Amino acid sequence: MEISKAELTSAAAATAGTPSHPASASTPQDLRGAEVLVKSLQAEGVKYVWGYPGGAVLHIYDAFYKQDTIQHVLVRHEQAAVHAADGYARATGDVGVALVTSGPGVTNAVTGIATAYMDSIPMVIITGQVPVAAIGLDAFQECDTVGITRPIVKHNFLVKDVRQLADVLKKAFHIARSGRPGPVVVDIPKDVSFNKTPWTGYPDKVEMRSYNPVRKGHGGQIRKALQLLLAAKRPYIYTGGGVVLGNATQELRQLADLLGYPCTNTLMGLGSISGHDPKFLGMLGMHGTLEANNAMQNCDVLLAVGARFDDRVIGNPKHFAQNERKIIHVDIDPSSISKRVKVDIPIVGDVREVLAELIAMLKESPVRPDKDALGAWWEQIDAWRKRDCLRYDRKNQDVIKPQYVIETLAALTKDVDTYITSDVGQHQMWAAQYFKFAEPRRWINSGGLGTMGVGIPYAMGIKLARPDSEVYCVTGEGSVQMCIQELSTCLQYKTPIKVVSLNNRYLGMVRQWQQLDYEGRYSHSYMDALPDFVKLAEAYGHVGMLIEHARDVEPALREARKLKDRTVFMDFRTDPTENVFPMVKAGKGITEMLLGSEDL
Repeated sequence: MEISKAELTSAAAATAGTPSHPASASTPQDLRGAEVLVKSLQAEGVKYVWGYPGGAVLHIYDAFYKQDTIQHVLVRHEQAAVHAADGYARATGDVGVALVTSGPGVTNAVTGIATAYMDSIPMVIITGQVPVAAIGLDAFQECDTVGITRPIVKHNFLVKDVRQLADVLKKAFHIARSGRPGPVVVDIPKDVSFNKTPWTGYPDKVEMRSYNPVRKGHGGQIRKALQLLLAAKRPYIYTGGGVVLGNATQELRQLADLLGYPCTNTLMGLGSISGHDPKFLGMLGMHGTLEANNAMQNCDVLLAVGARFDDRVIGNPKHFAQNERKIIHVDIDPSSISKRVKVDIPIVGDVREVLAELIAMLKESPVRPDKDALGAWWEQIDAWRKRDCLRYDRKNQDVIKPQYVIETLAALTKDVDTYITSDVGQHQMWAAQYFKFAEPRRWINSGGLGTMGVGIPYAMGIKLARPDSEVYCVTGEGSVQMCIQELSTCLQYKTPIKVVSLNNRYLGMVRQWQQLDYEGRYSHSYMDALPDFVKLAEAYGHVGMLIEHARDVEPALREARKLKDRTVFMDFRTDPTENVFPMVKAGKGITEMLLGSEDL
């Protein structure tokens, strides 16, 4: 079966709303399910699919072999397939697509699916399944994909009839990208991918009576929100990943400029307000800045947009509730509103549309913020800023400080389009704190699930999407080993990423908690046996660098940047005793912060 570019154009036209039929209506073309799948993906404009073959998906792989418009990327582990598709989706806003086989292929993909689900990433994961007649009979490589993934997907489908496949895929992509985005699993039994069905074109519309996400916010609620914002004495704008996912950065920045109010981002929202904007107080939460957290606790009116008041942001809810404040909460997902914190003005709707309407109302209103009150509020914020809560020992040249590596990287890349992925741990927090993200979708990390091993797959997915941008994976010697086999994928598909490993010989965040809460009992947080990462990188066909002195940090980064067409693994031997500060310990309020070792 040859899926031509002409047929792709025809299918894409159907998606855009123009009925299209590869064959005439009287003589529809009979296609196998696998061919229907490929044509459907082409109609959706899919450019890349990350996957790993197996018995249940061989018909699908045979169909991919016969087409040339979608590039399949062969990963080395199914978890990485989903992570790479996830990273691609985060960076581009498009739906990421992964393909895995049945049984262990599915179970290996579960961590990636859960990671995307927790951060609301639009994805479609296609999974193979045993033939329909064998389902439930403990067939070879069978598992209950629908049951296993139900808690970690926005929706899932088991396709038992090939005639339903195109409609299911249309629904899957619609569900994944609309409303609050999320991953959708489509489970395809092997015989369904082999059976034939008449093909009359990809559906041009979706009909789902039970799924109609609200987009437009309630006008009366938006007007109330504006009145509250304009009357505020100590206003604050708090935004999360929903602003990034909702492509509402321009509207958010315009609103902040019109009002002149201080702003903060969650870990997932970094870049929605430029890290260089004086109105930006830094990230808030467990490892947020003193000024960001204090402003959150002491504001009198809080505008929360696309955020969910999670435990890492507000700390102890009872402590947060001690100070009276009025809260406006804008979110596409009604279940997120008043889930952890009671709000005064809920607004359900697409954050971009709500902010645009709020801006329009603001421009029409003759009322403006109280300049004197706002001036006094900024004086208080500046007093908190003077504490310089992100200070560290910059004079110490005897050991590499991890913060210095991030600051140096930020300085060297300030004039180029740069994407930073990270794994999870201390290095993730240092990257969030010290790399000032000027634009959205440039900071790619696992927030809600906190998944180690995502960094390299994220980076290689982004590099395919953004080949002319610089892509760095900030990682640690613990996290990086969880998906390090994907260095092989980087070589095969020519995705020259740069790996910045802050190697402190510990599972750093675990060690930090053990130091603070377990009286220094470092139970299994130290790695007694580590590979020679330079030789390992070279074994995979890449460039390896060992950096042991502070004076060599900048030269190493400069040299790596020159090697534009090579993947470079930089093993920075950093201070093993360095901790992430500020820090709010578990169960504490967000203003009960440890600012440094002097607070221990």
